[in-house]
Amino acid sequence: MAFTIIMQWMNHEPFMYQCLELAKQGRGLVGSNPLVGSVLVRDGNIIAEGYYRGIGSDHAERDMIKNCDQDIQQGDRLYVNLEPCCHHGKTPPCTDVIIESGIKHVVIGMVDPDEKVAGKGIDQLRSAGINVSGPVFRAQCERLNRGYISLRTKSRPYITLKRAQNSEGAVANPDGSKRCITSQKQNEWSHTHLRSTHDAILVGVQTVIADDPQLTIRHTQLPAPSYQPLRIILDPDFRIPRDAKVIDHNTIIITQKESETIGEAKVITVPIIDNHFEWNTLWNTLATSSKPLSTILVEGGPKTWESFKKAGIVDEEITLIGT
Repeated sequence: MAFTIIMQWMNHEPFMYQCLELAKQGRGLVGSNPLVGSVLVRDGNIIAEGYYRGIGSDHAERDMIKNCDQDIQQGDRLYVNLEPCCHHGKTPPCTDVIIESGIKHVVIGMVDPDEKVAGKGIDQLRSAGINVSGPVFRAQCERLNRGYISLRTKSRPYITLKRAQNSEGAVANPDGSKRCITSQKQNEWSHTHLRSTHDAILVGVQTVIADDPQLTIRHTQLPAPSYQPLRIILDPDFRIPRDAKVIDHNTIIITQKESETIGEAKVITVPIIDNHFEWNTLWNTLATSSKPLSTILVEGGPKTWESFKKAGIVDEEITLIGT
């Protein structure tokens, strides 16, 4: 009996995996909202797909139902990687459109941590006579939306700290100048699996002064990305070189001083407390910026790493060992 149950759950995985692949297409477009994909399955085949394309657009379930060119049948099964919402926001509740569509079976990947949902969407569907199963593929679903979860449970973005060092632990030349540590293969991995999966890349101003980096997705094993992560520069005394490559419309400079604008970059003033920017003010500022975000990749340098680690706000740390 146990083996049969396991097989039934395993059969859900290809369809939930497809939900995740669809959801990824919204990366860089959904802001602080979740990445969501949805499919409708009939007799083991996907007959309709949809995903959340960005702020103000239809949610994944409504998008999928709009894309379905067939009448809903009793045995059809809707898969979605996040519990359907049940509250009014910029769009109507997804539970309403599911109920109205006639769908009788829903499989979810994870429960929505937002207090406005948090199981209420499931309850509403079940109250309407809909069978709801899940969570299915939960770890993968939560991994994809780790930033959304962090915003709802910690009131800040998910922070990944990435550092590169040689086998002796050095991160730069003895005089502090730039040192190429990672290989081309490591750079490709980093751009494909780190930069391409975060909403923003953050460095301290000393990294900009020493390396003049672009902080863009370039060395990727995937097709060219449809977006570039936001670049965040922590620059307390506004020392950033005025001709730095990183300065453009996709860059935010965080400083403690009332400072003039610089090129197309956005300059934001945040107070400093105990030798670091006041974290809550920083998160609130980024949350209300023109490009809200849920995941940040902290790339350097040592002073910035230490500041984040000392504050206990690193969720994941990755170290690349090079030459």
